[in-house]
Amino acid sequence: MSRGDNVMSYQSTRSAAAANSLEAVLTGIAPDGGLYIDPSIAARPFDWRKCLSLDELGMAEMLLGFLLPEFEDMGALVRRAYLGRFENDRLSPLVPCGDVHVLELFHGPTSAFKDVALSMLPQLITQARRQLGVPDNIVILTATSGDTGKAALEGFHDVAGTGIIVFYPDGGVSPVQRAQMVTQAGRNVCVCAVRGNFDDCQRGVKEAFAALRGGSARLSSANSINIGRLAPQLIYYFSAYVQLAASGAISVGDKVDFIVPTGNFGDILAGYYARLLGLPVGRLVCASNENNVLADFIRTGVYDARRPFIRTTSPSMDILVSSNLERLLFLASGGDCSAVSGWMEALRRDGVYSVDAGTLANIRAVFSAGFASEDDVRAAISRVWTESGYLCDPHTAVAFSVLAEYRRGAEYTGNKCVVLSTASPFKFPAAVLSAIGGNVTGDGFADMAALSRLSGRAAPENLASLRSLPVRHTDVINRADLTRYVSDILSNGGFDSI
Repeated sequence: MSRGDNVMSYQSTRSAAAANSLEAVLTGIAPDGGLYIDPSIAARPFDWRKCLSLDELGMAEMLLGFLLPEFEDMGALVRRAYLGRFENDRLSPLVPCGDVHVLELFHGPTSAFKDVALSMLPQLITQARRQLGVPDNIVILTATSGDTGKAALEGFHDVAGTGIIVFYPDGGVSPVQRAQMVTQAGRNVCVCAVRGNFDDCQRGVKEAFAALRGGSARLSSANSINIGRLAPQLIYYFSAYVQLAASGAISVGDKVDFIVPTGNFGDILAGYYARLLGLPVGRLVCASNENNVLADFIRTGVYDARRPFIRTTSPSMDILVSSNLERLLFLASGGDCSAVSGWMEALRRDGVYSVDAGTLANIRAVFSAGFASEDDVRAAISRVWTESGYLCDPHTAVAFSVLAEYRRGAEYTGNKCVVLSTASPFKFPAAVLSAIGGNVTGDGFADMAALSRLSGRAAPENLASLRSLPVRHTDVINRADLTRYVSDILSNGGFDSI
């Protein structure tokens, strides 16, 4: 699968700045602020049908070997990442729910979809560091809207030669999500709240990258701006298709539509990548919450972040600046770096940009979009529970709500539909409990127990046990202080060990 050790298989979305896959994973973001992308991804042959006879680990080895061709021993990396870390034999089981299927992505160590990617990323970064002969420590800077933070902390804690700093919006994650992060043990971890929203955290992290690049430690990212975070997410699209075919729900070659709740556009972009590799993906339905900047963009071609930021019961989607959309813009514009750079500069400067008609047409040929209000989310949780006995979290409920709208529209052609379920309902117990008729106490752990009693389902042990863990991280800063906070950690030995 390798294209040779010296082949620059990746480039920036904003220029011709090139890197091989090892360098792209290790640095996370290009020097010009763009995201690394393989411009030839759709042109290189990939026999997706071979996945039909593979288990998920085999699929992972095949896919990641193709997407990250300079990495050695990918099979060993995959086994170290996944074996024994998930609840089920499958990383992502597919379950029927009425006349649709739900792809459950929350059976990993932190009960969220990020586990599939963030179990793999530390292996990739460690391997890239070894192959490139990099002696410097690697420090992971990560902004999170709720799930990435804990999944990254779980993956990187106590990894030799690596430190990780996670920033989350103060008051902008669920109580359970916050507890997962602030109780994290590890001698190489720091967790810090930022006064503001996720976009403030993400902007601050990008500013820190720009200001501190070239210092005593190499910086990288665990967000999906890092291609090493994005690439493993393709695995579960292929897995879903194979499971559908194996069950007889589809015939091999039938197209499947995927309904994806998304805020930063990474999860749904992985589905687009799967489509480029030949998987029979029909339409990709972008499901937004009330922060519906993505849905508006897909419908109009105008990306306008100049709108009120709304805190919702699906906080992992409370995002107005969706970083991964930049990769789609590159592909949909035919690799026009100049156009992408201009759009990103307009977004930074003005908070808005408009794409040309051709780029929008290419996007709309594959993507549909809709959004769900908070009332819609509550109604979807209740409806799915009442009709199918399926308990879903608010993010998954966004997808169910948008699915109902999509099926009533002209873009739906009757394909089998798969809803991506991105988190355990027990990560958001108050919202789910209230929607199915329970009494909310305001205590996240009491609500978790009540939800378990009412639904007859056990909360994952990794969540239920949080109540007894000590709080280890209490820092809170302003966004303007984020770069200085990182600099102080790097210069003053803020990690116990790295």
